[in-house]
Amino acid sequence: MTIAEQVEQMQAGMASQLPAEVARPFTEEQQGLDAAGTPSGVAEPGSPMPDGELLDAHGQPTTLAEVTRGKPAVVVFYRGAWCPYCNVALRTYEAELVPELTARGATLVALSPQKPDGSLSMRETNALTYAVVSDPGNQIAGKLGILTAPTDEAVGAQKALGMDLTSINADGTVALPMPTTVVLDADGVIRWIDVHPNYTTRTEASEILAALDEIRP
Repeated sequence: MTIAEQVEQMQAGMASQLPAEVARPFTEEQQGLDAAGTPSGVAEPGSPMPDGELLDAHGQPTTLAEVTRGKPAVVVFYRGAWCPYCNVALRTYEAELVPELTARGATLVALSPQKPDGSLSMRETNALTYAVVSDPGNQIAGKLGILTAPTDEAVGAQKALGMDLTSINADGTVALPMPTTVVLDADGVIRWIDVHPNYTTRTEASEILAALDEIRP
């Protein structure tokens, strides 16, 4: 199934599980994100991919350049291991993208603002073979112009579910990247970027492969 089909199936199950007073803030938040659309100032194709002081899943310092190792790369920004939509997407990318990227000499990297233990949890829980790293303080996401934050009402609903972003994110804030996929060439130049303001949607694997094939010689 496509990511969209999997999400639709998941949401049908979630609708019967969440109390209305908890679900309502999320629904209203998503409606607001749809209405706002993609923010102005998002990095454009042709610009160099920014880098930052990242942490791998074991808490060791690294950078995006070190992780991609001079290869064409697909960089996926996700919200965290706690996000069910992120889990669906990253599992799908493992199954459908990794073999195709390997055949094309490219690599896949997933970044989030969560602490390294969250990255490790994401990788182990979903049996991911690609790099899952932390971007403390959303350094790269901020430079790309894809930062957002949940509404106060959504933060309250998250806490009602036992989740506090300030204890999950490495910088102790609630800031999050919009789910975004960036295709880089071997020189680290952005060749394609797809931003999803509404976190319930994601870039499909077929779209990513089509974008990557456009830049291959």
